[in-house]
Amino acid sequence: MNVKLLAAALLGLSLVAAPAVHAQTEPAATAKPAESAVNPGAIQALKDMGAFLQSLKRFHVSTGLTGEVVLADGQKLQHTARADVDVQRPNKLRARMFSARAERVIFFDGQKATLFLPQQKYYSTVDFTGNVDGLVSKLEERYGVEIPLSDLFLWGTPAAPLDKIESAMNAGQDFIGKDLCNHFAFRQGNFDWQIWITTGSKPLPRKLVIINRADDARPQSVSLIDWNLNPSTKDDVFRFVPPAGAKQVELRALEAK
Repeated sequence: MNVKLLAAALLGLSLVAAPAVHAQTEPAATAKPAESAVNPGAIQALKDMGAFLQSLKRFHVSTGLTGEVVLADGQKLQHTARADVDVQRPNKLRARMFSARAERVIFFDGQKATLFLPQQKYYSTVDFTGNVDGLVSKLEERYGVEIPLSDLFLWGTPAAPLDKIESAMNAGQDFIGKDLCNHFAFRQGNFDWQIWITTGSKPLPRKLVIINRADDARPQSVSLIDWNLNPSTKDDVFRFVPPAGAKQVELRALEAK
């Protein structure tokens, strides 16, 4: 799971991506857990979830996130944010991230990807003719732009960071809303994370909890995820039309390291 600073990235609604654990997080300075610390059934659950997510052709997914910010004196403050994502594979996407502080919208119609800031009325457009998975990678790697819930496009592919998981366990079952879910817990670098996946033939992630162990205050984020696998969205939802007064600005690529 792309866990590093996920809460901060969403709560700030920044267009700069948070570094991903599977790509950049250094392992905690402790001995590597024994092989037995990784439950094969928990890993298989992630694989099954990923395979099902990759099979979805059209869907709407939304998440409500509650995250914690730790002040210098150790006091914790909670903040909330939301994200809504519409996808039509292979090459259409719309993602909206919003809170009381900011809003960002990403459009992809199969030909162009556009980032729009409604409050400022600024937008940037780049040409892209690949698929949704390729767009997610390009925006993050070239421009530092992370699409919310981007892991949905990672699990079920060879890039899924299964080899970075240091411990994995089956924590039983819980109801998330009306859905009975299998509960799994993982340790990955400086982060502990838990995921609740619906039982049955449609293994969808319904809840995600991330705890940052690198901070003595152990701040956490909690995401509740809702799904619509038969959305009534029309194709024009993926197409950006500049509103009156909107100004186009350049989307600059990250500097090469």
